[in-house]
Amino acid sequence: MILALSGGVGGAKLGRGLADVVEGSELTIVVNTGDDFDFLGLRICPDLDSVAYGIAGLNDEDRGWGRRDESWHCEQALVEFGVDPWFHLGDKDLAIHLLRRSLLASGATAGEAMAQVARSLGIGCAIVPMTECRVETRVITNVGELSFQDYFVRRRCEPMVSGFRFSGAETASPSPTWFPAVAENRIRGVILCPSNPFVSIDPILGLPGVRAAFKQEGSTVVAVSPLVGGNSVKGPLAKMLRELGLPATPVTIAKHYADFLDGFVLDVRDEHFEPELRAMGLRVEVCDTLMSDRHASRRLARSCLDLLIECGSERAA
Repeated sequence: MILALSGGVGGAKLGRGLADVVEGSELTIVVNTGDDFDFLGLRICPDLDSVAYGIAGLNDEDRGWGRRDESWHCEQALVEFGVDPWFHLGDKDLAIHLLRRSLLASGATAGEAMAQVARSLGIGCAIVPMTECRVETRVITNVGELSFQDYFVRRRCEPMVSGFRFSGAETASPSPTWFPAVAENRIRGVILCPSNPFVSIDPILGLPGVRAAFKQEGSTVVAVSPLVGGNSVKGPLAKMLRELGLPATPVTIAKHYADFLDGFVLDVRDEHFEPELRAMGLRVEVCDTLMSDRHASRRLARSCLDLLIECGSERAA
């Protein structure tokens, strides 16, 4: 099994490439749920849904989130009732939230609900939540501690960041849909998608036992740089790094995962960092990491798989 750890947009794009080149039964995408929250009585799971839309080819490439060809009649009606629609839910997007609420109310787990959504969308690989427990990403800023969606959507990432906290992570358990395979060393390799390491990947790594499992002998882990030319392709990562006093470079990302990382996929525009990454003991694959279309996503997915094979062969030797 190939395991991919993912956040939203960047992870969804690589996820669709991996789903195209890896047999469905051999691919599991573990998705951050620290961003999940309740809105209008519905459980909203932005990253899980972004990955599902991306793999199913339903995502809106222009907006960068939600479903394409969306309509907004429900939101407009809510405004008439005096509701502040600070978190936008299109009509098609609303359907997945209503279905999830119904499934959860009938006793399904979050993982079972996501599996039904994936099947309904014709997705062959497994898209699973990182945990069945409630974990909330909290962003520590100059205006106080904020929930992630408050920081990201309502306040548009404007507050200055000084740290992060994952409420509930210390008592949560990784989902049994994926973690036993890692703990028992039954996977071919792990790919860290080009998602924000602080708010997309760290919530997964912060679950009890996960980081330690990736450190065990036999695990092979590669990461894809979420930075290109000092900027994040999507989202506030570069801004966060600057506010945390860290260089917005691929080397910073590699150091963040250095205790268990074997390989690093570097964008061709940052190839001058390759010697420094290799000096850290990493295998490095240099390629175009921008996923402008499905073909580019497949190309990057193959580069990740090639690097996994290279790193695994070196371990075996």
